[in-house]
Amino acid sequence: MIAAAYLVSYFLSVLANSVAAIALPLVILTTTGSVLGAGTVAAATAVPALLAGLLMGVVIDRTNRRSISIFTDVVSAVAVAALPFLDLFTDLTIGIFVVFGVIGALGDIPGQTARETLLPAVVRHTALTPERLIGTRESLGAIALVLGPGLAGVLIALLDGTDVLWFTAALSLAAAAVTTVIPRHLGTHGPSPDRPASGWKALREGWTTVVNSPFIRLVMIIAFGASVVLGAFQGLIFPAYFTATGQDALLGLVLSALAVGLLVGSGIYALLSRPGRGRRGWLSAGLIGATAGFAIMASLVSVPVMIAGAFVGGIACGLFTSLVGVLTLERIPDQVRGRVLGTQNALMTLAPSTGVMISAVVTELAGLGTAAIVAAGVWAAMTLVALTAAPLKDLSPRLAPPSQ
Repeated sequence: MIAAAYLVSYFLSVLANSVAAIALPLVILTTTGSVLGAGTVAAATAVPALLAGLLMGVVIDRTNRRSISIFTDVVSAVAVAALPFLDLFTDLTIGIFVVFGVIGALGDIPGQTARETLLPAVVRHTALTPERLIGTRESLGAIALVLGPGLAGVLIALLDGTDVLWFTAALSLAAAAVTTVIPRHLGTHGPSPDRPASGWKALREGWTTVVNSPFIRLVMIIAFGASVVLGAFQGLIFPAYFTATGQDALLGLVLSALAVGLLVGSGIYALLSRPGRGRRGWLSAGLIGATAGFAIMASLVSVPVMIAGAFVGGIACGLFTSLVGVLTLERIPDQVRGRVLGTQNALMTLAPSTGVMISAVVTELAGLGTAAIVAAGVWAAMTLVALTAAPLKDLSPRLAPPSQ
């Protein structure tokens, strides 16, 4: 029951974000008629989301993590539901979208972090192995990413104006409700005898843990790099290619192939991995497979070839992210887990835009094909580093070290 509640709440939360990512920009465009306005809302919410991810880790490490998870989902639900509610009484402006976008952003990354910090307690109170639980979680996340855009499109076609946002808010509220099934005591954590007195010292302790752990540093760099490369392909290279070739309608097929690949890869890991066994093999398969997938995508030969590359890359990324989830579960000290994961999740918000920006500059200077090759080359270089780096040579199960 505990594991089921955790997985269902995770799925509902990711699905809510996946639907909102498509629906909200369209609602802003149809309501205000301003493309610049949609960009303004996205830019205005980016910084608060980053700061919330960096700073809320201290709160997560000092309070009940289950309670924070519930609270942040409720905040997200209220922020989204406020828009169609206000639309009943007044015309929505860009300022209103920005205000409630910022409020929602303050709940998104802390909520994701709080749910991730609950994982060790869930593992201890379920018969599932960490490999099975994390692989299943990643599979459900991939399903949500596949369903979200299609569901958003159907809802926008069926509902008027901002009414689609009631559904998104309901998903976040449902995630909060399901989390209440998890016993409250699983969200507690024993006090550290040397717990810093101030929030600033607590925040610094979390960053010190990252700096002093070669494993955590390397995993964060690789995860950031993967998101940069994916952001480059999804946010600029693919859209530019399909626009230039007049095949805009086929863009969704490539992105869907990537998401389905993630589902297949994480599903394979959940079903076939064994506790503590074959981890170097899973790591190699994930990294090398992703390199092959990105290389195929970067060829820009034809749509079928790019779909195949996206599917292969998705499978490999599903294997890799599932393994990394298990490794970080073991190696991040529980008393600083919120701060470490909060920092990682905050940095990950910058990755897609970084990938888009870099690929845009390369495209402008040397062409789209070169940008695609550079993106694939960056991942190939990271694969080489990861496979030869000392922190990833010994992947045997171990207890997380005490925080510094």
